[in-house]
Amino acid sequence: MTKELNFEETAAKYPEFPRLIMLKIDIHRRGVYYTQNALDAVDPEKHQTGGTHIFGTRDGKLTSRPEAFVLRDGTSVLTTPTPPENDPYVVDRIGGKLMVLDKGKELEEIFYWDKPDYYGKRTSTGVLMQNIAAARPQRLYITPNRFCHFWNDGGGCKFCDIVNNLKQQRQEIEMQTRLSPQDVSETIKEALKEPGRFSAVFLTAGSDFHGEKPFDKEVELYIEILKAIGENFEEKKFPSQILCTALPRDQLKRLYDETGITSITMDIEVLNERLFNSICPGKAKWIGYKEWKRRLIDAVAIFGWNRVGTGIVSGVELVPPFGFTSEEEALEAVLREAEDLASHGVSTVNMIWIPRSGSPYGKEKNASLEYYVRLAWGLQALRRKYGLEIDFDDYRRCGNHSDSDLARGF
Repeated sequence: MTKELNFEETAAKYPEFPRLIMLKIDIHRRGVYYTQNALDAVDPEKHQTGGTHIFGTRDGKLTSRPEAFVLRDGTSVLTTPTPPENDPYVVDRIGGKLMVLDKGKELEEIFYWDKPDYYGKRTSTGVLMQNIAAARPQRLYITPNRFCHFWNDGGGCKFCDIVNNLKQQRQEIEMQTRLSPQDVSETIKEALKEPGRFSAVFLTAGSDFHGEKPFDKEVELYIEILKAIGENFEEKKFPSQILCTALPRDQLKRLYDETGITSITMDIEVLNERLFNSICPGKAKWIGYKEWKRRLIDAVAIFGWNRVGTGIVSGVELVPPFGFTSEEEALEAVLREAEDLASHGVSTVNMIWIPRSGSPYGKEKNASLEYYVRLAWGLQALRRKYGLEIDFDDYRRCGNHSDSDLARGF
């Protein structure tokens, strides 16, 4: 069995790969632990703290900790607090500076995210605005519905903890399952009072197969919320992205024609039909792997080239006993499927799989750093090859995808 390379060994093997982006990948992969000194450095009046994300943490705790931080080149790192016994990176305050450490070695100075001005304010109905729209680097992140109906009959994706996290959020931080259009409109209006802070709006929600036709209810909710957002813009179309279930052509057309949406992402999660069926049983039952891909390609005809994407939760394809038995085999298979999509105008982005305590895969182990480095490199190479820009989901607007960080040098 080949020895897994650590961060410094991987950096030495791939010197052409940006070191800080590689560090971001490894922080996502291993998680982070905040010392009490680091937590004491959080200024609640200034810094953005966690709790509003649709997914939970590795340690299962919902408490006021930094939502994210930036590295010295501006790279944003969304963090997942992790128990110290799981060997995470450590954030500590040393000599007045916040530092990332690995086994006691100081690696990089980091800076907590500043929270936007609307955080802490409430809508006219009394809802905290930060629970309506969370902030990413330059993007407002809105979750109209936090419940995924695939979980109704045990069809939830095995890496996902959306329902367990929602239950915890409702108990502890006033989180609503479903947002009202009025609250959303008021929050967007308030957020836009901070000039230059945001350049796009993003929506995502749990899947809802109800309606006269499957997913009509989900589509109706998105249309309702997008129209409320649009009340704050003079033009019909505004910089925006929706991450939703793979919808058929007629529903996609409704979304595009009736709202201000400009780009769409429909996460396939796993780029392999056999593993898709096993890991995402709800998606397999209601749509199916081949149909999901076909709907992604259909979306290009409606939204346009460079306006359609899909996401994968990379690493779950290696989970035993059904996953690929080697990282080399997995990498080849994933990039082959990603290229098929890219050749039709669909870009694939990589979410590094975080084994979250509230998910069925919570005790499994994710892939090696080297695997994720090669995958990020491969996905960005495909975008270059097929002329696919990713500005609707890049490092400025999202900050979560290590491969789209590489788009800086597109």
